[in-house]
Amino acid sequence: MNQKTGILVVSFGTSHNTTRTRTIQAIEQEIQAAWPDIPVFQAWTSGMIRKKLARTTGEIIPGVKEALAQMAEEGITRVVLQPTHVIDGIENQKMEEDVGAFTHIFQQIAFGRPLLSAPEDLTKVAGILADSFYFPDPGEHLILMGHGSAHSANQVYRQLETCFHKAGYSRIHVATVEASPSLADVIERLRDENVTRVHLAPLMIVAGDHAVNDMAGEEPDSWQSVLTRCGYPVTCHLKGLGEYPEIRRMFLSHLEEALSVLKGD
Repeated sequence: MNQKTGILVVSFGTSHNTTRTRTIQAIEQEIQAAWPDIPVFQAWTSGMIRKKLARTTGEIIPGVKEALAQMAEEGITRVVLQPTHVIDGIENQKMEEDVGAFTHIFQQIAFGRPLLSAPEDLTKVAGILADSFYFPDPGEHLILMGHGSAHSANQVYRQLETCFHKAGYSRIHVATVEASPSLADVIERLRDENVTRVHLAPLMIVAGDHAVNDMAGEEPDSWQSVLTRCGYPVTCHLKGLGEYPEIRRMFLSHLEEALSVLKGD
């Protein structure tokens, strides 16, 4: 039987077009450029965001099941799914569950790893971000905003912070919106430091709703507002992880690993 490989890039999604262009689309474009002979498809796991775009812009973005069905119709027989998720949490598991219905349709299915899924990934990302946020004033601290999850994979956020601190970057902290460690945890530690300024940046692929509103928003409960009330000058950096070329290369490396599984067939 003829074999035709296809790549499915799976993202959570975003309704913020500017950050989408710089992150999700940039990753997809670099994947297609790296493997020009393999068709690249996209899927988003957030049904809420997909419905919002369909309603507001008319754009129809498939979910994982819809994208796989399309790939099968186009004659794809071997699929590699590369998520742009940060951790192997709920969204990644949802993706894998959706794929289960297609195991009898494709000859082979392989998965690339999320961004932070091995110890070496943590070390690489810590190095990339530490190099990108160098502050000569010893009183300047950086807090990275992760999403957070009820999934056990949430422990990755604490592990990443440990990587920063072991590498000598004690002024870089990791907190999450929906889990632990929280912003309150970091603020408690800052009380013992001579802090002159706090920088905030998203530890998320896109600088979307969480970054724009929960981190840098003007509402009283935004991280910027909370820290300002604590007396800290705050600077927000609205740059998603997908904007870093080195981060995009990590996804390409994870995809290459998954493609090598098929090549070994």
